[in-house]
Amino acid sequence: MNVPCVRVPRESGEAARRRLADAGLLDHDHEITVDEGTLYIPVVDADAVPDDLAVVDFEPPTRETQTTPADLLGFEPSYERLGDIVILDEDDPDRAREIADAIVASDLKAETVVNRASKVKGELRVRDWDVLVGDSTETVHREYGHEFRLDIDTVYFSPRLATERHRVVEAIQEGEHVFDMFAGVGPFAVPAAAAGAEVVACDLNEAAVAFLRENAARNDVADRLTAIHGDVREVAADYEGWADRLIMNLPHSASGFLDTAVRLASDDCVIHLYDIQHEDDPFGPGLAAVRAAAEPTYEVDVVNEHVVRSYAPHEYNVCLDVRLTKRGERAGGDRQTPG
Repeated sequence: MNVPCVRVPRESGEAARRRLADAGLLDHDHEITVDEGTLYIPVVDADAVPDDLAVVDFEPPTRETQTTPADLLGFEPSYERLGDIVILDEDDPDRAREIADAIVASDLKAETVVNRASKVKGELRVRDWDVLVGDSTETVHREYGHEFRLDIDTVYFSPRLATERHRVVEAIQEGEHVFDMFAGVGPFAVPAAAAGAEVVACDLNEAAVAFLRENAARNDVADRLTAIHGDVREVAADYEGWADRLIMNLPHSASGFLDTAVRLASDDCVIHLYDIQHEDDPFGPGLAAVRAAAEPTYEVDVVNEHVVRSYAPHEYNVCLDVRLTKRGERAGGDRQTPG
């Protein structure tokens, strides 16, 4: 059976494999194969592979797998990996315990297994957890070559958004001023700084900001990243007109901060506004809110309308990328124009 594979010269294979492993893209169900000096590396998501790597259809041999939780349970359990934590979302505590026991008995590497015990709640966006295996909710998560230390008990982090974060970071140009308004532990801010931007990252959660500062140092970008604990509406007074790019990843309420975003925006600024909307009109409400906040001071142009993922029945988590251009002024100065 053909599967998507990254095709590289054999001598470049290890470097490519490491990049794909760091991004969590390796397909462990199939073998990496050498054929006439070319290496074929199976991947799980062809669309998420960096553009400089070629993806082709190839038929590698199936890997002789180790014991999985499904082998022991007789069904395929649903779970997420975050560093060495396995996250379950089971309503039935007995079923959650059964899955946790199977994970421990399998060859799946995990230090901790938790089950979601609440929805994301409060202005700090944290959950309650039932810890089924292990005694620590701290971990180090690796994503697209960057490391993020965090504690799921005190901060919010979604590994599902890795591809979306990478999409945004790939648009960043060296020298940009990037303001991450709800930064968490830095999954947007750290890669943005690594891409050459000057970054200001703000969050109301003091624990998240402490991890953010640690993660900036861990990834060697502390000299280009300013982490601020506080309400972005108050922080904005020190950065009015500064931002070439604004990241607003607070899907349920980011639209309520658009007045602050407009204060932060430079003469030419791209906003990435995350939203939760009904499938009948996933982008209209967000665009209307941007126009209400920015016009007539700025012209508002849609750069991209992007569905991130399904959120609930008939609802989508979406990102609206819009450009604000101040009317009657030349934007950008000597800086490159954000894309």
